[in-house]
Amino acid sequence: MKILVLGSGGREHALIWKLKQSPMVERVYSIPGNAGIAEIADTKRISLSDKNLIAEFIREKKIDLTVVGPEQPLVEGLVDFLEKENMTVFGPGSDAARIEGSKVFAKNFMKKYNIPTADFTEFSDFDAALDYLNRLKSPEIVVKADGLAAGKGSIVCHTKNEAQQAIEDIMKRRIFGSAGDRIILEECMKGEEVSLFVIADGSHFVLLSPAQDFKRALNEDSGKNTGGMGSYAPTPFLTDDLLRMSVEKIVKPMLSGFRNEKITYKGVLYCGLMLTRTGPRVVEFNCRFGDPETQAVLPLLESDLAELLMAASTGNLADQKIILNPGYAVCVIAASGGYPDSYENGKIISGLDQLEDDVIVFHAGTVQKNGQLVTNGGRVLGVTAVHKDLQGAVDRVYHNIRRIHFEGIHYRQDIALRALRIMNE
Repeated sequence: MKILVLGSGGREHALIWKLKQSPMVERVYSIPGNAGIAEIADTKRISLSDKNLIAEFIREKKIDLTVVGPEQPLVEGLVDFLEKENMTVFGPGSDAARIEGSKVFAKNFMKKYNIPTADFTEFSDFDAALDYLNRLKSPEIVVKADGLAAGKGSIVCHTKNEAQQAIEDIMKRRIFGSAGDRIILEECMKGEEVSLFVIADGSHFVLLSPAQDFKRALNEDSGKNTGGMGSYAPTPFLTDDLLRMSVEKIVKPMLSGFRNEKITYKGVLYCGLMLTRTGPRVVEFNCRFGDPETQAVLPLLESDLAELLMAASTGNLADQKIILNPGYAVCVIAASGGYPDSYENGKIISGLDQLEDDVIVFHAGTVQKNGQLVTNGGRVLGVTAVHKDLQGAVDRVYHNIRRIHFEGIHYRQDIALRALRIMNE
């Protein structure tokens, strides 16, 4: 089998790393890839918005399965386009991808099908949003841009001044561009936030290891929001009972709702959940694998990923059995100095040859320049360690990431520590 993976981040590197382990896979290609991906797959520089060139590449290389990594091409209808060309693709069509492409669509969908989530009100008028804000009793509120915002369009505000600033930034200053044409103001839910990954074929689904992501730039969940500074799986916060509740009250009604709307949801349904005192409630849905959760989830998957993704893409998940490693995986992101604000690229990366053999490094923002590996993004590397217990995985990942160096490197030093404290109580 020949597989093409679209994307250039750590998530795509992890997907390719896992797909390469399948005896079914003869060759893996990547568009556009990165320096780490280029070491294990054939890469090609094509824009992900160029549907015709991608289709031409698929025909030329006789690709059997295309896996779409990022959300933007999914929302823009790449899957629909390729399927009309009789190509097999893993990922939802544009109708289904609206679950991430529009927060307003997602919230109204959840309301229609009684899926537990935060109370919300939508606005397309700036003054109306401010008027509503000023009438609220609680100072805590979440301001969300309606459209795609690279994972940063949700701003948790603890005061009305912060909320007003967020509304102005999104609707007036247009920090997320057209994604700020509409916004949602919703109640601020309290609890542990976890990520549940569902692979669906339109009728059936399977679950991967639940994970926890760390969005804030600095330790103790301080600093600015980022695309994700680390993750671990599985998370002890999502107990067996809470997992069953999530499946019955969220996953099944969601997929049933799609079928009721005559929408085939195949691909990944990423469920971002808040574990509140009244049970799991949805923070957001995404239409693709999470980043960096994928870098912790896939090392725990013992099933054949290529077989799994092909089955989901062709409506044959019913007979698939998921086998998971009973241990833990921890991923820590090494980021550029200044991220998530401005940062410089082109910093030489060293120390990767000093890591222990079974520690995995997933490249995100890297490129080869003049024969040297250099930084080329905010999130540069994801370092992942697997161990039979969570403490062991934490110790190993930090023991190894300290050996990596580039000018300005920074990373959080508390990934999974809160879970360890809970487990040791």
